[in-house]
Amino acid sequence: MLFNSYLFILVFLPISFFVYFGLNKIKLSIAAKAWLVLASLFFYGYWNLVYIPLIVGSILFNYAAGTLITRKKDRPAHKRAYLVGGIAGNLILLGYFKYMDFFISNINLIASSNIPLLHIVLPLGISFFTFTQIAYLVDTARGIAREYSFLNYALFVTFFPHLLAGPIIHHKEMMPQFDRLRNKIITHKHIAQGLTLFFIGLFKKVVIADTLVPYVNIGFDHTASLTFIESWVTSLCYTFQLYADFSGYTDMALGSSLLFNIKLPVNFNNPYRAVDIQDFWRRWHITLGRFMRDYLYIPLGGSKVSEPRLLFNAFIIAFIVGIWHGAGWTFVAWGLLHGMGLVIYRLWLKQPWRLPNFFAWFFTFNLVHIGAVFFRAKTFTDIVKFVKGMCGLSGIILPEALAPHLSVLKQYGIGFGRTMAAIGGDEKLIFKLALFSIPLLFFPTSNEIADKLKPAWGIAIIVSLIAIYAIFNLQNATEFIYFNF
Repeated sequence: MLFNSYLFILVFLPISFFVYFGLNKIKLSIAAKAWLVLASLFFYGYWNLVYIPLIVGSILFNYAAGTLITRKKDRPAHKRAYLVGGIAGNLILLGYFKYMDFFISNINLIASSNIPLLHIVLPLGISFFTFTQIAYLVDTARGIAREYSFLNYALFVTFFPHLLAGPIIHHKEMMPQFDRLRNKIITHKHIAQGLTLFFIGLFKKVVIADTLVPYVNIGFDHTASLTFIESWVTSLCYTFQLYADFSGYTDMALGSSLLFNIKLPVNFNNPYRAVDIQDFWRRWHITLGRFMRDYLYIPLGGSKVSEPRLLFNAFIIAFIVGIWHGAGWTFVAWGLLHGMGLVIYRLWLKQPWRLPNFFAWFFTFNLVHIGAVFFRAKTFTDIVKFVKGMCGLSGIILPEALAPHLSVLKQYGIGFGRTMAAIGGDEKLIFKLALFSIPLLFFPTSNEIADKLKPAWGIAIIVSLIAIYAIFNLQNATEFIYFNF
C-alpha cells in the first residue's frame, strides 16, 4: 500500500488511528498494540500476501535470537555465538532475496557458465527491516536494548510508518514511547504537526518528484545519446526527484507516526546545502549513516586507527552502502565514488587552505549530483552516455533564439535548435527546476516547520491548500523510489 494513495489517506490511516486510540481509551492497551501489529501486517501484505510469512518468520527468528542473547548475558562466549548466528541469519535472508541472482549472473560472466537465474522477487522493505533487527540484536548484546514481550517486538519491527523504507530505528528510541500514558490519548498538537509533515511530504512526492519522472525515464532509459544540456538537465531532474521522493516519503512516515504520538528519528536535514561530502552524509539518510557508524565504522576502529586504515575503512563502508542500495555494480560504483570523495576530503583537511563556502558547496553538490547518475543508471553504458553528454562529446545545442547573436560558435560544432528534444523538455523545464530548487535549497526542513508550528488559521489554510492540491494530483502518483531497496 502506498502512502500516496487514496486508500491509505482516506481509509487505512483514519481507521488505524481511531481504532488504536479507541482501544486505549477503554484501557485495552495490549489490544491496541495488537491492532497496530495486525494493521501493519495488512499494510505490508497488501501488495502480496506471500510477503507476510517472510516478515513474520524474520520477526520470530530475531525475537528468539534476542531472547537467547539476553539469557546468556553472563556467558560472553554463548552470547557472542547467538549474536553472530542472529546476524548471519539476517544476512543470509537478505543475501538470498536481494543478491542471489546478482551473484549467479556474475558467476556466469566470470566462468562463462549458464546457471539459470532464480528471478527472485525482492520483498518490500527487506533491507530496512533486516538492518533494524540487526541493530536490535547488537544493542541487546551491548545491554542497551531488551524486550521480553513478543507483541512489543512485533510492533517494533512492523509499525507501518517505518516498515517499507525507514527510517532505520533503534528499539530504545521507539518502544518506550508506546508505554507512556500521555501517548495513549489523542494529542491535538501531534495531530497538527503530523498532518503538516505528512502533507508536506505528499506535496514533495506528487508535485516535485513525480513531475520530473517522465524526463528522467526518457533520458535514462529511452535515449541512445544526450547532448550537453540534455544530460545536465536530466541528471539534475533525477537529483531533485530522488531527494523530493525519499525525503517526501520520510516526511509522510514521520507525520503518520506522530499521529500515534510516536516520534521517529529525523532522516534528512537539507542535504543539498552540504559544503563537503562528510557534511552531506550527516544530512542525507541520517539513520543509515548512524547505523554504519555505530555497527561498522566504530567496530572497525573508528577514528582511533592510523590514517591509511581509516581511509581503507571509508572505502569498505562506501562499498557496503553502495551494495546495500541495490544488487548491481552501478550501485557499487556510486558508493565507491562517495568513498573516494570522503578520502579526498580527509586528505584536503590536512592542507592549510580552505575553499570559500560557495565553492565548497558547488563542488559538493556536483559530486552528489554526478553520483546520482551512477545511482539511477541501469548499466555502465548509461553512465558513459551521461559522462559523454556532460562533457559535450555528444553535441552541444543552444536555444535557437541565440543563433543570431552567437552564430560564430557554429564553426566549433555548436548547433542551435531545441535544446531538450531528446527528453521531451523545453525551456519551461529549466523554470521548473529553478522553482523546485528554492524549497530544497533555501526553505527550512519539514521537521523544522512542524516543530515550530503554532496553531493559527493562516497555517491551517496553507496546510489545507497543500493537502488538497496534492490529493487532487494523486492520480499521477508513482511508487516511491526506495520501495525497490
